[in-house]
Amino acid sequence: MAIVFEKTKGLTDKETHYCPGCTHGIIHRLVAEVLEELDVLGDAIGVAPVGCSVLAYDYFNVDMHEASHGRAPAVATGIKRALTDKVVFTYQGDGDLASIGTAEIVHVAHRAEKITTIFVNNAIYGMTGGQMAPTTLIGQKATTCQDGRTAAQAGMPLRVSEMLATIDGAAFVERVSVHNPAAIRKTKKAIKAAFECQLRGEGFSIVEVLSTCPTNWGIAPVESLKWLEENMIPYYPLGNFRKPEEA
Repeated sequence: MAIVFEKTKGLTDKETHYCPGCTHGIIHRLVAEVLEELDVLGDAIGVAPVGCSVLAYDYFNVDMHEASHGRAPAVATGIKRALTDKVVFTYQGDGDLASIGTAEIVHVAHRAEKITTIFVNNAIYGMTGGQMAPTTLIGQKATTCQDGRTAAQAGMPLRVSEMLATIDGAAFVERVSVHNPAAIRKTKKAIKAAFECQLRGEGFSIVEVLSTCPTNWGIAPVESLKWLEENMIPYYPLGNFRKPEEA
């Protein structure tokens, strides 16, 4: 019997800890599929941060390293510089990357480090209970802004991709989403392009993936996909912000 679909070898058999409806699992699979298709599973090294994806080392079937909160890009830099032939990536949430790790992600791009970052933006702190993140939308409620975020109190939500795209060392910057099947296919294409950028040695590459957090948003999983589409995408527009000329 012909095999028409099978589980990617890029993931382990361990059951994930993510909440029902969380789209981390989709993003994990896309990254794993890309690494398998590029035939680099044996050469890939991932860096897991602090956040919902803190246990990513249990799920990706590649060598993994744990990093302190926000420091994944710095750790990945050391790994890549010591092991230049390896494919090194970080997998980070918005609380990790866009708050405590802002300096790290800016300077890893500035130095054109040849690593790839998968940036999962669900507009809230997930693991620690739903606090306001730098990416929380205006009017969006969180445990630390129970009446909704205001620009006067917390400033405007941080658009990470647009910011990093202004840095010369960032070779590939794209924002995608996983709110429907068509978007998921585009996300996989962007992730593959980002890793190919690293394989060609062209500099830093990052894919920002708009994701859901039904638990901390306080809405049902299916409803959260619609909320992402109607509220996050208008403020965080999808598309490529920077890529090598030949890509």
